[in-house]
Formats: sequence, structure tokens, C-alpha cells
Amino acid sequence: LATAGGDVTIYRLSKLADAGIGSTATEIEALPFTIKVLLESALRNLDGFRVTEDHVRAIASWQARAADRPEIPFLPGRVLLQDFTGVPAIVDLAALRDAMEELGGDPRKINPQVQCDLVIDHSVQVDAYGSAAALRINGEKEYERNRERYEFLRWGQQAFDNFRVVPPDTGIVHQVNLEFLASCVLTREVGGKTVALPDSLVGTDSHTTMINGLGVLGWGVGGIEAEAVMLGQPISMLLPDVVGLELIGRLPEGSTATDLVLRVTELLRGHGVVGKFVEFFGEGLDGLPLPDRATIANMAPEYGATCGFFPVDDETLRYLRLSGRSDERVDLVERYCKEQGLWRSQPRAAPQFTETLRLDLASIEPSLAGPKRPQDRVKLSDMKTAFRKSLTAPIAERGFELDDKAVKSTATFKSNGVTARMPHGSVVIAAITSCTNTSNPSVMIAAGLLAQKAVEKGLRVQPYVKTSLAPGSRVVTAYLDRLGLTEFLEKLGFHTVGYGCTTCIGNSGPLPEGVSDAIKSADLIAASVLSGNRNFEGRIHPETKANYLASPPLVVAYALAGSVDRDLVNEPLGTAADGSDVYLKDIWPTQAEIHDAIGRGVTAEMFRTRYSQVFEGSKSWNEIPVGGGDRYAWQENSTYIRRPPFFEAITPEPDELPRITGARVLVMVGDSVTTDHISPAGAIPVDSPAGHYLMAAGVQPVDFNSFGSRRGNDHVMTRGTFGNIRLRNLLAPGTEGGWTRHLPSGEPMSVYDAAMKYRAAGVPLIVLAGQEYGTGSSRDWAAKGTALLGIKAVIAESYERIHRSNLLGMGILPLQFKDSQGREALALDGTEVYDIQPLDGLEARQDIRLTATREDGELVSFTTTCRIDTPVEVEYYRNGGILHTVLRQLAKE
Repeated sequence: LATAGGDVTIYRLSKLADAGIGSTATEIEALPFTIKVLLESALRNLDGFRVTEDHVRAIASWQARAADRPEIPFLPGRVLLQDFTGVPAIVDLAALRDAMEELGGDPRKINPQVQCDLVIDHSVQVDAYGSAAALRINGEKEYERNRERYEFLRWGQQAFDNFRVVPPDTGIVHQVNLEFLASCVLTREVGGKTVALPDSLVGTDSHTTMINGLGVLGWGVGGIEAEAVMLGQPISMLLPDVVGLELIGRLPEGSTATDLVLRVTELLRGHGVVGKFVEFFGEGLDGLPLPDRATIANMAPEYGATCGFFPVDDETLRYLRLSGRSDERVDLVERYCKEQGLWRSQPRAAPQFTETLRLDLASIEPSLAGPKRPQDRVKLSDMKTAFRKSLTAPIAERGFELDDKAVKSTATFKSNGVTARMPHGSVVIAAITSCTNTSNPSVMIAAGLLAQKAVEKGLRVQPYVKTSLAPGSRVVTAYLDRLGLTEFLEKLGFHTVGYGCTTCIGNSGPLPEGVSDAIKSADLIAASVLSGNRNFEGRIHPETKANYLASPPLVVAYALAGSVDRDLVNEPLGTAADGSDVYLKDIWPTQAEIHDAIGRGVTAEMFRTRYSQVFEGSKSWNEIPVGGGDRYAWQENSTYIRRPPFFEAITPEPDELPRITGARVLVMVGDSVTTDHISPAGAIPVDSPAGHYLMAAGVQPVDFNSFGSRRGNDHVMTRGTFGNIRLRNLLAPGTEGGWTRHLPSGEPMSVYDAAMKYRAAGVPLIVLAGQEYGTGSSRDWAAKGTALLGIKAVIAESYERIHRSNLLGMGILPLQFKDSQGREALALDGTEVYDIQPLDGLEARQDIRLTATREDGELVSFTTTCRIDTPVEVEYYRNGGILHTVLRQLAKE
């Protein structure tokens, strides 16, 4: 294929029909775009071993509706890491090098086989805010807290091939990917030829899907699965169903991309797309800017899909030019995608889809989501009513279950001579943060324009609100500065606090003492409003029980209002300097104002300048010493980086499959338990097993840092597993947090202490769970910590895709209750002793029989489905996990 940058070799999909693969060229053309990307990968990587002709034929013959989907391999073009999940991945690679040498192999075989980029974006915390010094102070604290981790990453940068690190203070991983790392079409030198291929990736963060907005197929996987891809292993997956969502119309005045994505999340989560691909099509795409597409694609994990894909079209090329990509790259993307049938054009018949839905963009209205889940959309006009209803609603219905007296509780905030009344719903955190929205100039500029109008009216933010602005890249600061909007945001306290993922992942920092005291004194249901994508319980801040997702301009509006217990549509937002009432509609910018500002403020030169030296980093980064050697020199006294125990005493061949008998339940939970509930995240409590461990190691509480920053230390992470302050272990009724009952003694104790007591007695452990077990972020430690606690099996009513894969990847048996059964239907209370049938001759998705012996001796037998879904996954389980399988394979070569 001739391009402006020279000739490239392509694996032409249209030729498959000529070879009798797939029915006709027309049918191959009608395949969903995402299936074509999977097909190209299989065709290009056809080797008769990892990828066979049968795999290519199966993908080319994809049918919209099929009773059974075959297993296929997928080899993504690259891997994307953020530092919270990336550090343990590189720790595992370092440990694999040690294990490889112990098995008699060459440690240097443990090396990324595809391009791997790690963006340090999760380590900055909002300690300082509301001042021009906040950015500097938070940056200094970040380096102080994370120096050991950064030294380790600097070692990895020089020790491993195909591994690059984007230093701190650059931006959020997904925004950096969108603005710089992604190519739409990759090129590789193979046998003296330049081969062009669709850009594709997996990432160790759920919101890797954001890049689908650029026509790049990618999704989040656990760190375990990502490491296997880095080592050249294909992802084993079932050929997916593809749901088409047709977009028609245009967004109305006053609605934003955030409002749109909250509606999409509600619609698709309600329809049910877990484990499926979603593709967007229809004339509504013609007027949908690429940042809006990226906003929708970003939240695929929230609506449950594997990906939310927008095909390449003229708008994609426009964004590539705007973001500073070269003319040669843009030409390659256009020519390649048109040649391969990967180009969206109008008019064109929609691809064949498993199911098709429709959404009229004209129906979108301002909304928030909360107070506990991102799919629970609340119209702005209904916020006051919905919040008040949540105060008394049962906890099982995502309410707070307050009685009549508690509903009336109020507190008084006092600080520096300022006094303010704080009822339930007081907004104590207002944060413009997260990759979902900070990548989108329309909503960021809307926030700046709203701030400008608010300041000009004389409005002020309520004194108890902690405000913050964490841009997803330095480009955001550049265009806000250019438009003169930064000063107005700062006058309302929205100073830049850092370039990274802050409040959305729980790095919101401490609340002011006066605010914290007020919340505790009246046991307030305090609120946060953030422009993020996740608001699960305990995630944002331990003291904010009601957390709402909203667009950046609405974040500013609620900071001004100071409460979610307000009707911002019909009630005044505040009082102007002249004493008149100011309503939200008085300061809300029009679409024309926003579009005009984007045209004046956002330029390609901004992107080129900010990314021209992206890998070089600051003086602070370059002052960190770089260790040498192919193998890492572990420090026994380190509380950040330790050699993990996963590969200790590994043998060249796997042992026989384990027998799980006499097992006890360690944790029993209901529906929608997230990886945030399971995996350690956020602040490390002093009075917790992890806190006790750190203090015994000489670390003072002020230096604890966060669980996320200590993911390279299994001693910390195992002690924090199932330790979320909002976890409700039904085995320990009346408690919240990491508590359980040791059986048969009935003694209450921490989950970690009970697990260690069971281990000493040689008792295997299981988890009983309800529906949607493991929703949320792709936290590998939700599986690693589960394994290190001694849990051998999880029995749930249903699983979220990534967590099921991660459990299997750590050698944990995922079992699923049959449709008509479940923990409650079988009257299981967690006190039983469980025996699982022998696993000899294990096959994918086979029935597994269990027997539970109640305390009175009664036997309950029931059948589950083994959620080891493919033959390759069976092999992983036999070896004790994905990485054990890869290690043994490489050692034999």
C-alpha cells in the first residue's frame, strides 16, 4: 500500500473471501469493525501454533447471533500501564527473571515482546489545594513518598527492552495515550518490510477503553494478564457478541458530553452488555467531536462492556491533526483504514450486530450519577428529591437508612473565624479530575466560562468545600491559560493541584480539620461532587458517604451551592454582589460560547510543545539514581518493593490439580461487590493489619502513603485485602470493614488474622458472593491478595469479566451458581464446611459438584458452572496461574 510516508505491507482482509475464508467479500465487509481488528490480528500472526487457520476462519465467519462462540487468540499491538498497577507488573517481571535463573533458563528471556508504556499518574495526592503553591507542594510530597518506587521504575526502564516510562507531572495515562501514545495505525519492521497494522492494546487500568474513541481497539485487563501479553502470549477469549448503539440527533443546549455518557451508562448497564463489545454508529456520530467519543468510550467499564468502539472517520483525522500527529501518520491512517474496510463513511449500511439499540442525543439532559454507583443516573432537576430519598432508603437499595431523628442532624463548621451550618448533603469535596472529562476541551472550557461568570456576579465557594483541579495533561493548562480562564477558576479555589488521577481514585487527601470534626460530630452524610467515572463506596474519601459524578461545570456549580440537597434548576445558586439571586441558568455558558473558545484556545502547537520531550521528565525525576544489572537487587528492609512469593519453589512441571476439601468461608458478600471492596486502595488505616505491619517496620503513620503506592509489597497488600471500610461481610453481621468470624470458634477478628489462623491449621478457604462480583477497576491485587490469603475458590452468582480472568490468572477456581440457585436460595449462611469434587480431567465450563456440611451435620449438595471458560485457561489453572504457565514455557525453550 502506497502512503505519503512510503510503501507499507498490509494483511488485506478483502483477500480472505478469495481463499474461501468467510462466505463472501461482502459479508467480510459487513463484519463489525472490532471483529475486523481481531481478524487482522489473527491473519497477521498466523503461525499454526498460537494462531491457527481454524482461528482465522472462525473470526471471518462471525455471525451476529450464535449459540456458542469459539475461543480465539488475540495479540494486541502494545501494552499500557499506570503506576499503581504497573509497578507490581514490573515487580513480577523482576521476580520472573529470578525464577527463570532458578529453573536454569536465561533471565533475559523475561522481557516485553511488544511496546510497553507506563505513565506515572496515580501517585499524586491532594494534600494542598486552593493556592498557587498547591501544585509545587503536592509534587514535592509525591516524590518524598514514592522515591523507592521511582528508583525501581528507573531500574526497569534501563533493564527491560520495549519499556518506556512517562515521568510524573505529565498527565493521566489515558489522556496521554489519546493525545500522544496512540497511533491508530502501527508500523513494524518485519523481514525487511514495513508492516502496517491496526493500533490495539490492553492496559492495566479499566479505562484503557477511552482510546476506543480514537478508533483504537483496547480494553483493561488485570496486571497478570497484561504481563502475559508483554511476554508474547495471546489473550485467550471467546469471540464476542457485538452490540450496536445507534446515535441520532444532536446534543441540546445546556447538555454536555458528561451528561451523555451518564445516560449511555444507564442505558447499556440496564440492557446488559457485560462481556460484550459495543460499537457506536449512526448519523449522530457526524456531529460528535472526538473528545466526546473518548468520554463515552472511557466509561465502558461502568456500562459493563469490554469496549465501546468508535470507528475511524474524518473526525478522527481532524483530531490527529489537532493533537500534533504528523501529516505522514494521518495519511497512513486514512489510506490503511479505507483499504481494510475499517473506515466509517456515510452513507454505509451498518455492520451486522448481535443486538441494536438507539439513543437520540436530543433527549440528553443535565445529570449526575450517584450516590454510590456510576450507573445510577439522577437528572439535575431531580437531585434534591433523590438525595433526600436516599437518606432514609434501605442500605440494600443504595440508601443510608437514617431514622427520622438522624435525618435532622446538622453540624457547625468553624475555621479561622468563619462559621457555617452543615446539614446532610454538604459538599465537602468538589473536584475537577479524572481522565473521563479532563480530556475534553468542551467541558473543561465550560467549567472555566462558568467560573468566569460566577466571579463576575460576585459568587463564592462555600467555606467548607475542598476544591481541586487536576488536569489530565499540561495541554489543558495551556488552553485555559490562553483563554484567560485559569484566573477565574483559581478565584473560586480551583487551583491546579497536580497532573494525574487524584480524587477519582481516592487520592483526595485529608479534609480540613474543621470539616472533618463537623462531619464526625453529627455523623453527617457528607457529599463529594467530582468529574470522575467511579463513585463506589469508600473510594473517594472515608468521610464522604454520598458521592456524585458530574460534568466539570456542574462541579463548580455545586462548589458554589455547597450542597447536593439543592434544586439547582429552580432554586438560586447564590447571591450576587448586588444582593440579587443568581440561578445556574444565569451563568451557564452556551454551546456557541464554548465552541468559539475551543476554536480560539486549542492549537496543534500546544500538543507538539508539551509532548516534544515527554520521556525526559523534570529535574526531580532525573536526580533519582538508576540502578544497573539485568536482575533487581531486592532490599529486604524495603516497605515499598519486595520480591513477591508467587514463584517461590516453582518446579519445571506443575503438580496435580489441588483437591479442595474441608474448606471454610472467609468472606460472604451480596451483590455488586467491587474490586474496590476487595483490593486495598486509598489511605492505610493506622489500626489495621497493614498499619500494624508498617509501624512494626518503623514507618510512622504520617509516612504510610496509600495502598496504591505500596502495591509492590505483598506484605502490605495481603493485609489490606477485603479491608475496605464499606465492605459488609455477611459472615460478621453488624460490622463494616475487614472483619470476619473464625470458624468453628465464632471468634470475631480481621480477615487477615483469620486467614493466617486457617493457614496454620491447613484449612483452605472460599468466598461466597452474589451477582456482579468484582465489578469496577481491573485491580490485580483483588486477585493476588485473595490468593495470598489462602482462598482457593470463589462461588458467585455472576462475575465481572476482568476479575474472573484475574482470579483464574492467580490459580483461584471461579465457580458460578446455576441460574435458579444462589447463596440465599440454598440457605447457605457461611458456617458450612465445603467439599469440591475432584478436578481430575477438568474441562472448560464443565459442571462442578459441591457439598456443604451444615453445623448440624445436614448435607447440601449443589452443582456450579466452572468459569474457566477456555481450554487455554484450563492450562493456566493446571499450572497455578498465567505467569507460571509462561515461565515454564520459556524455561523449556
